[in-house]
Amino acid sequence: MDTLFDFFARLSATARSAIDEAIGQGINPENKAEGSLYDPVTAVDRGVERALRAMIEAEFPDDGIVGEEYGAVREGARRVWSLDPIDGTRQLVCGLPTWTVLVGLVEDGVPIAGMIDTPRLGELVLGDSSGTIFYETSQRLRTSGCKTLAEARLSTTDPYLFDADAAPRFERLRKAAQLTRFGLDGHAYARIAHGTLDLVAETDLKPHDWQALVPVVRGAGGVIGNWHGGGDMSGGDVLAAATRELFDEAVVVLAG
Repeated sequence: MDTLFDFFARLSATARSAIDEAIGQGINPENKAEGSLYDPVTAVDRGVERALRAMIEAEFPDDGIVGEEYGAVREGARRVWSLDPIDGTRQLVCGLPTWTVLVGLVEDGVPIAGMIDTPRLGELVLGDSSGTIFYETSQRLRTSGCKTLAEARLSTTDPYLFDADAAPRFERLRKAAQLTRFGLDGHAYARIAHGTLDLVAETDLKPHDWQALVPVVRGAGGVIGNWHGGGDMSGGDVLAAATRELFDEAVVVLAG
């Protein structure tokens, strides 16, 4: 896996270079949502995904690639790379620093390695079954070990994104937690690995949003699954916790 982590680091360097180039030319946000919704995509998103795809194609030509902006190639391959070139584009558009580049490696349908790169903070976190590391220092990361909601630091990207069913469920979780912070997108899961957040609950995520996160959280000793307590996140509801005890308590509260 050291060789794989080195490749992830090269992907990070390539993404950061593409980011600097695209931002230098102007991010030019467009709204890809319909009606009154706002879901921006920028030249940065597209430039980063093109750069990542080119590297993966050159190094692993038989692997599949599925990305947010340019779809799938060889999707039925045994190994598939999952790309979210900019997770947190709304933050990017607003000039905030915690947007991330997410790359996951999925084998036989199971995420086996992941990268959460936060370029503007200079933080690259890599995870697999052998553990999770802060690449810049080679530090092995562990979750906080928090076991109770009463002591938990909770996060979600935006409470106004929850639908009528999820909103009151999350509100119960928020009231039970020690404190809650918003707006971190994929970076929140890196903070779970660092041990500075304990719990993240989100809904309506696509596979490219969560596949890179799974190995990072699990490699640091955390638990990640769905709001019902299972491991299938294909429905888009994702719950990540520092410990099994905290995860299980959160599932109970979310169920009401």
